[in-house]
Amino acid sequence: MKRFTIYWIILISLLILLTMASIGIGSVYIPFSDLVQVLTGDIPSREVHQTIILDFRIPRALTAIVAGAGLALAGLLMQTLFRNPLAGPFVLGISSGASLGVALIMLAGIGTWALLTGWGTALAASAGAGLVLLLTLSLALRVRDVMSLLIIGLMVGSLTSALVGIMEFFSSGEEIQMFLLWTFGSLGGLSWDELHVMLILTAAGIIVSFILVKPLNALLLSENYAQSMGIRLLRTRAVIILCTSIIAGAITAFCGPIAFVGLAVPHFSRLLFRTSDHRILIPATLVSGAIIMLICDLAARIPGSDLTLPINAVTSLIGAPVVIWLVLKRGNVSKSF
Repeated sequence: MKRFTIYWIILISLLILLTMASIGIGSVYIPFSDLVQVLTGDIPSREVHQTIILDFRIPRALTAIVAGAGLALAGLLMQTLFRNPLAGPFVLGISSGASLGVALIMLAGIGTWALLTGWGTALAASAGAGLVLLLTLSLALRVRDVMSLLIIGLMVGSLTSALVGIMEFFSSGEEIQMFLLWTFGSLGGLSWDELHVMLILTAAGIIVSFILVKPLNALLLSENYAQSMGIRLLRTRAVIILCTSIIAGAITAFCGPIAFVGLAVPHFSRLLFRTSDHRILIPATLVSGAIIMLICDLAARIPGSDLTLPINAVTSLIGAPVVIWLVLKRGNVSKSF
């Protein structure tokens, strides 16, 4: 317990420090005194600093926290459901479905009016992810073998990716570039209204995941054991898929497809706390995901410049070596499944 307490103090402290750093660092230099004044409700020496902090930097920091925590939790749910260390939040084709929705308006020209609205891309991505979700849920109620469901999910993702590839082949260079920029992922540019929607949907998924702690722990032992504990497998599976899809779909809709975090952070949490108990893993994964996403977002920025590196590339560049080191230090990760 003492070790867990130390870990929690470190994680919470890191989260607070990185959030402050995310708000304070950017292409425009803002004195620390102005930052403190804005956060305490006072008007800083230059009102433009207040606008930058309230309308750009705080939403960006909150977006990083919500996206990192949500994707990490979605990855944990999928790894537990499939008892597979390689499963991630997009294993059921949710990301590919969102990409298909965006490709239809950016590449195929279907509903191009949506691009004229601030919510156009998010609505298109949500529609694509929602269609894949309905398909996956219908299959989850028919297929009793969880590994068969995993294979079907991968095939659905491959099918939607193939359709996107065909549209890219017949699209112009400008259209492909616009779509490619969306696939890089981005944590900036969200308004407070968009952030509220993403936060509400992600929070709903987080609440459901806490309710599912007992079934999740039972599923790690085996489906037969879960059934002997009185858990209804089909209903539990459908709820887990729905929860994961809502989280991953909402984040992908507003931030684009962000890879690696959902796959790696659950392993980091297991290796750090050395437990498979979801009562500990769920909050640990949420906080760790937020921390790692804040670190990646800070690394993606170039101080003194308006340039920002693709968040997808940064998450892999920073996270992959760390996870490899942790796995080599710990040994066999599959023991947790």
